[in-house]
Amino acid sequence: MHHDGRALAGVSEPRESRAGADDNGSRPPLPEAAASDRPLAFAGVAFAAVYVPDAGNGDLRLVETAGRATSRYPPPECLPLSGDSPAAHAFRTDRPLWPDLAELAPRSTDRDSEDRNSEGRYAEDGPRPSQAHAPQAQAQAQAQALAQAQGRQVQAPPTEAPLAALPLGTEGRRLGCLLVVGASPVGFEAEQRRFLEQYADAIAGMLRTEADRPAPMSLLTPALRSLGVGSFALMPDTGLIEADEALLELVGITPDDFDGKVDTLLAHALPEDMHALISVLEPSTEAFGRRELEFRVRRPTGGMRWLSLTCRVVASTDDRPEQVLGVVTATSVLRQSADDVSRIQWLTAALDDATTVRDVGRVVVTALREPLGADRVALAELRDDRLMVTVLDPPQPAAWPETWRAEWRSEWPDAPVSALPTLQLALRDGRMNLWSAGTSLEPGLAGIGAGGLAVLPLPAKGRVAGVCLVGWDEPHDFVPEERSLFTATAALVGQALNRAHAHDAEQELATMLQRSLLPRRLPELPGGTAVARYLPARRGLQVGGDWYDVIALSEDRVALVIGDVQGHSAGAATIMGQMRTAVRAYAVEGHPPDVVVSRANRLLVGMETDLFATCCYAELDLEEGNTLFVRAGHLSPLIRHPDGRTEEVQVEGGLPLGILAEAEFPMTAVALTPGTVLALVTDGLVEAADLPLDEGMRRTRDALAAADPADPGRMADELLGGVDRREDDVALLLLRYDGMKSRPIRAGWAVWRLPDAVMHARRFTARTLRKWGVEDVADAVLLVVSELVTNALVHTQGPVRVDLMLRGDRLRVCVTDSSPRAPAKPVSVDWESTGGRGLLLVEAMSESFGSMPVADGKQVWSEIVVPRREPTPTEPEPGTGQKPGTEQEPGTQQEPGTEQGAAP
Repeated sequence: MHHDGRALAGVSEPRESRAGADDNGSRPPLPEAAASDRPLAFAGVAFAAVYVPDAGNGDLRLVETAGRATSRYPPPECLPLSGDSPAAHAFRTDRPLWPDLAELAPRSTDRDSEDRNSEGRYAEDGPRPSQAHAPQAQAQAQAQALAQAQGRQVQAPPTEAPLAALPLGTEGRRLGCLLVVGASPVGFEAEQRRFLEQYADAIAGMLRTEADRPAPMSLLTPALRSLGVGSFALMPDTGLIEADEALLELVGITPDDFDGKVDTLLAHALPEDMHALISVLEPSTEAFGRRELEFRVRRPTGGMRWLSLTCRVVASTDDRPEQVLGVVTATSVLRQSADDVSRIQWLTAALDDATTVRDVGRVVVTALREPLGADRVALAELRDDRLMVTVLDPPQPAAWPETWRAEWRSEWPDAPVSALPTLQLALRDGRMNLWSAGTSLEPGLAGIGAGGLAVLPLPAKGRVAGVCLVGWDEPHDFVPEERSLFTATAALVGQALNRAHAHDAEQELATMLQRSLLPRRLPELPGGTAVARYLPARRGLQVGGDWYDVIALSEDRVALVIGDVQGHSAGAATIMGQMRTAVRAYAVEGHPPDVVVSRANRLLVGMETDLFATCCYAELDLEEGNTLFVRAGHLSPLIRHPDGRTEEVQVEGGLPLGILAEAEFPMTAVALTPGTVLALVTDGLVEAADLPLDEGMRRTRDALAAADPADPGRMADELLGGVDRREDDVALLLLRYDGMKSRPIRAGWAVWRLPDAVMHARRFTARTLRKWGVEDVADAVLLVVSELVTNALVHTQGPVRVDLMLRGDRLRVCVTDSSPRAPAKPVSVDWESTGGRGLLLVEAMSESFGSMPVADGKQVWSEIVVPRREPTPTEPEPGTGQKPGTEQEPGTQQEPGTEQGAAP
């Protein structure tokens, strides 16, 4: 398990006495621990031992130790697995045993009493003591602890050294047990326990890889090295330092390049941290306690790494600093310490990485609540005389005043400043207020800080950006150091909150802009399923010029378009929205694909912008599967055949849009079979700085072939895969073509402009209805045809055409003319009117009725429901396209215009 540098926080003070020390009350010099034992000593461990099961006799066998054990009570070589020793119990239960010091007491001489007290002596993940015990001689404590490890009867002193047992296992295998003796009777802190658990995991990993080796293994030191913990011993008088390989690796120095001088290590530190490092590594005569510091080093590759240092000073006989012993570990997130400078360093670095308002709130909670022992932390922005609460810790509503809960209206609760006079005064003056225990505050703040409340206005650019509340339940004394910390924290958080609010507003604007420019949903298609995905670039405004669209042209025709405007900025997004709208408008008008793209190109050229766009347009006949492609500087579409084969469609390409107004865009026809998947992509998916275009297209084809077309949505997600690079926007449009379940039959008639033209149109319609076997609706259909053809002949010029289509139980009548003006229904028709009732009659007779623009005019249509009836043996169902008594296959249709110009 990786060690993140926090496990050494709160280590115990180094032991001040040892076996054989003089009893005259003077402090004997501390012996220097071996280099491999330094990290364990700073983790509060005086002695560690590893036991593994012995297959021969069923005992736990000692394989390696670290630290110093007493000669009177050496660690036992074997421990019975069935015994009551902590090591055996931890191995059997596969759970760590930590000392419960609150219940430690001298062992009874009665064996039964010893068994009863064993469970009180060690608690599985038990609580740490609430107060420290008086220190005692280290050798005596170690002797007592090792006697505990053996399960022997010992007359114990009033206080014992803590003993912990951690099981060693991995992947369900029990490999052994780690036994550790504490260096101080105060026990192991929470951070020390986490470090020892990580240490046990590292030892277990080495046991698993070394299990088959017959020779004795080295476990403890390599396991420490795998955690990335380095150690050193510095002689301040000479400037020489003994550093292990782990420390040199953290700093970025090879052992061959290290000359043993502390200046060589300091040369890798950043200049801003040099002063703090020198003050720690060159201590004064008074600085004999434990010191902690976070600092930065510059790696040989140019990158920066944060390191955490913990050290103590060993004094000589004349009370002068003789040695500085310490450990260093890497930390990805700086650990807070009691040192104010280090805490501000951590807060500055953490807020620098916080991009959103909620990120800032989480950093504030981490920086203030646990280090200060606070019970509540709240952060709120000030917006228009209201406090917008962004973070509450704890988040449960019951932990906060009733007034706040009553004002919570949404995901971002708010409260009026006028209802909180204390906060209103602090926000107006911009000064910190500290309220001690027992202060009477308004109901809106009651219960937040019964033991003490800190109100911190957050200044930012000459104004107050918000407020932070820190509350305690138990009485809390505000020491001067805390006041300085609050002042510095408020200034940093205010600036960070201002930046985060601007970032959130920018991202909200970008998201709203992108969503408004792209389709909110794709239409449901009768002969296929379309899905789309869009991912913005990870840099800049996260809004770009990629777009896609699915345009339902009619019941059996659909247009697919994907494009990419140069760049990924607000300007590119604006052009993208204009191009998408233009392409959709030209397509809905009924123009063929080459005309749609050509007109969009002329529009972009006329905008006189410096940006150009690429585009791939496809028009698909859902009934027949015929597809027309037009490509304007874009990537070729990909096709996955029903058998899993993939290919890149060779579409003849044209210039990108916006370059040349007279550019030509040829069409390429491709026939699709049901089960085919059509994929349109942008270059953000298949091309990057480290991914050539050809390789990216090959990978996309392989992913398309491997994906399951039964779920197009999951197929699209698999094509995106882990797109982490995202140097550019990514757009993807997939269509699985299934074919039409019911294929319509059609017939068309070109109306001649003759005095009896309406009569000819009625005869054509009646004859067609007889062929299709739907004479039941003849009266309604003939009335609709008469009215629509009459309107077209009277109010328009040019050709008029009647088209009939039967699909299932719907018969559609379409009359096309050359006028773009839609027919207008009369506002009112009285009994004396001689006209204006035609469209009202059509609407009354139709199930649905309307008009739509087409390339050369408009088309007025009406749908009429055909009653279902049981077919006779010689009569097909309506809509199958087969004449009674003929051998025509179902689904065939009469080609439009086959009766054009024929005599009725």
